[in-house]
Amino acid sequence: SEEDDYEKQLDRARIWAREWRFRVGVHHLRGLTDAERAGREYAEVATATVAALWPFVVAAFAEKHGAPPGRGAAVLGMGSLGAMRLNAASDLDLIVIYDGADEDMSDGRRPLATRAYYSRLTQALVTALSAPTAEGRLYEVDMRLRPSGRQGPVATSLPAFKNYQSEEAWTWEHLALTRARPVAGDGVLGDEIEAFRQELLSAPRDRSNTLKDVSDMRARLAEAKPGGASLDAKTGPGRLQDIELFAETGALLAGSAKRTIAGQIEAAEQAFGLSTEETGFLMDAQARFWRVQAAARLVAGEQSVDTDETGAGASAFLLRESAADTVEDLEANLKALADRAAGLISKHIGS
Repeated sequence: SEEDDYEKQLDRARIWAREWRFRVGVHHLRGLTDAERAGREYAEVATATVAALWPFVVAAFAEKHGAPPGRGAAVLGMGSLGAMRLNAASDLDLIVIYDGADEDMSDGRRPLATRAYYSRLTQALVTALSAPTAEGRLYEVDMRLRPSGRQGPVATSLPAFKNYQSEEAWTWEHLALTRARPVAGDGVLGDEIEAFRQELLSAPRDRSNTLKDVSDMRARLAEAKPGGASLDAKTGPGRLQDIELFAETGALLAGSAKRTIAGQIEAAEQAFGLSTEETGFLMDAQARFWRVQAAARLVAGEQSVDTDETGAGASAFLLRESAADTVEDLEANLKALADRAAGLISKHIGS
């Protein structure tokens, strides 16, 4: 049956993605590839998976409800997927934007109103990516970065998206947009969304308001996630998430369309007038935090790393990746890096 064929197609994608992710992880563990390249390869696998699955999801949905009304939809990768740097345990931040082009309904056996059509099609994509099956699950999917977040519809029309981003979006939503990247769906629509993104990001903005908003965000993040474990490379002042937020702020203030953290730190150099030494330090700090984060997620999944429990092999891998002699050295190195980075960021953003 068509349903069986659809499930087989999904399972083929699951097997393909699982094998590639396994290969990337093994190469990283063996030192055949570094954390930066592994991060890019995980993102390439995820991008290829979403891009390959989307036409199957659309075709299966269209069998019941008719072809997508209007011009179809584009899927945007946000966050780390947009920035092309995932780890072994990353979920995927996605948003779906459609252009119904004034068509009110789909034309099929069970027609749907355009908005309902794209909402349910988006849910079908999320299910295809995240439902557990005999072949495992592909990815957890997070759609909170869509306009209006959890309150908003799961799919957003192009006019509503443009209007929201231009008139209503908060600073944090424009920060998120600095990493948005079309990954699947209609190519022409994806190009149009990308052109709008670049135009929006290059528009002048109120610097002091932006800095105040980011300062408030940092305070809220520090309160919510003070940085628990001493081996946590991601959360806490001056650690990876904080450096990424600073880099995104730099991209926003510089009107830059760059998505990668290195590109955004270069934009921050321009926006904040960083010294060559400060820029070099931030580049080095984020790379070192990323190496620890990528290694930790590979050996411990989503769990925090406890070197007493992860075993000698995992500890040795972490130490190799971070160029530290002992776990205590690694903890001290991370703390020193974070303290210096937090001070630098506070100096430029104000806190």
